[in-house]
Amino acid sequence: MSTITPHKLGVHKILKHVPLNGFFDYLPKQRLAKAINIADLRLCAKARAHKMVFDYLDAGADDEISLRRGKDAYSQLEMHYHILSGLKPPLDLSTKIFGEDVNLPFFGCPTAGNRMFHWEGETAAAKAAAHHGTLYGLSSLATTGITEIGEIYNGPKVFQLYVWKDRELVKEVIAKAKEGGFQALALTVDFTWYGNRERDVRNDFSIPPKYSINQMIEAIQKPAWTYDFLSHDPYTYACINTDVPADSLAAFVNSQIAPEFDWKDAEWLLGEWNGPAAVKGVVRPDDAIKAVETGFSTMWVSNHGARQLETSPATIDVLPSIREAVGPDVEIIMDGGVQRGTDIAKALALGADSVGVGKPYLYGLAAGGAEGVIKAYDILKVELDRAMGLLGTGSVDDLKKRGPGLIKRRAGSIRDYPDRYAFERGYGGGVI
Repeated sequence: MSTITPHKLGVHKILKHVPLNGFFDYLPKQRLAKAINIADLRLCAKARAHKMVFDYLDAGADDEISLRRGKDAYSQLEMHYHILSGLKPPLDLSTKIFGEDVNLPFFGCPTAGNRMFHWEGETAAAKAAAHHGTLYGLSSLATTGITEIGEIYNGPKVFQLYVWKDRELVKEVIAKAKEGGFQALALTVDFTWYGNRERDVRNDFSIPPKYSINQMIEAIQKPAWTYDFLSHDPYTYACINTDVPADSLAAFVNSQIAPEFDWKDAEWLLGEWNGPAAVKGVVRPDDAIKAVETGFSTMWVSNHGARQLETSPATIDVLPSIREAVGPDVEIIMDGGVQRGTDIAKALALGADSVGVGKPYLYGLAAGGAEGVIKAYDILKVELDRAMGLLGTGSVDDLKKRGPGLIKRRAGSIRDYPDRYAFERGYGGGVI
């Protein structure tokens, strides 16, 4: 017997005509306005979102060692700046991603189920991409459809795909992406097994919530998120089947993941797509070389936000070896652990052509929809601009050319961790 839920009773059809979102979002908007960095946005998201949802966004795998290391790794990279460089603003932050012109060298990574965090979902991230003129990435497990995204943003877009078993499903989805104006494809290859995310287990994470006593108490404590959830349509995985609710489709998605997917399957996929394509999840130079030989145009250095294999390496640590392996002409995107514009500058200096951010913009989304995502990009843009100016590099190209001489590694130190409350602010360092 299926559980009776507010959506099955049609509560959302009534509440959508009762505009109380502004009332419930008054305090979240006040908090968002005061945020000055990504760690602040994290706290804003934590204050607004249901604990189950926030922890899904915030967590890593197992003991979250890779999650912490991914942030700490940037602390061990010093910036040895030039002086009297003769620069004057504005600096040139423009570059190319997948051969397309963009105004920023960073973008929001494609992430699943954005409507879980805020009712605006993927549309908020698309509006932020349009606002800043950068790449937009859409997950194949998005809760907003390809057509709707295309109506919001006609700029550069990449469509992310998992390693599905059903080739007919794959062909159908990538055909939709092509029709929707997506210029590039990203194949996620580090999701052949589902990572052990223990916060989700402890919270009894599910889509939609299971309406347990603990979850209902938490929902009462987070009224802005709860009203969003109850006053809008139930989630669907809109890029696959808009008629099936996300909770019903979850088992189908799990059954479609293909652990046996190999390089031959990847070669077949590239033939079907026939356009710019990234392999997302590279952390080894030998795999990068194999990916180039297979036909991928772009290496996407990523460990899935430290949510899959525990003690996988920090992506910024392996980035230089992958650049050395593939040479100067192969495009490299890197994501993982980015919390500051200085982190983006370090990645560009050490071999990345562009940088993906996941948690930073999702914190903004959970904190305040499109306004929050735009603010996350604003924060990172200002920080990156400042870092480049102080380094003495006037453009992204200049930073990439001179980067290896600007960034030097030193051994970790207790001094890298700001203070005893750093962990509460979302910093990945040790608590002292």
